[in-house]
Amino acid sequence: MEAGPPPPLEPSPLPTFAEEGVGEKFLRKTRENPLVPLGCLCTVSVLTYGLISFKKGNTRRSQLMMRARVVAQGFTFAALLGGMMATAIKSR
Repeated sequence: MEAGPPPPLEPSPLPTFAEEGVGEKFLRKTRENPLVPLGCLCTVSVLTYGLISFKKGNTRRSQLMMRARVVAQGFTFAALLGGMMATAIKSR
C-alpha cells in the first residue's frame, strides 16, 4: 500500500447566530447546559455564606462552607466538561 498525501484538513463551519445579544446568548447557553449556571449559583451562595460565617467568627461553619465550595466548584467543572463532551458528540 502506498501512503498518499494526507487528506486536507477542512474545519467544520461554526454555527452563526444573527444579532444575538448577551441576554439571548446566556439563555441559549443555559438551555444547552443548565447545570453550569446552577453550579455557579451554588458556588457563589456557599462562598457568600462561608464569608458571612467567617466575619461573624463562626470558624467551624466557615471551614465547612469553604469545603462545600470546593465540592460545588467541582460539580460546576464536571458539568462544564460534560456539556462540552455532549456538544462534541452531538455535532458528529
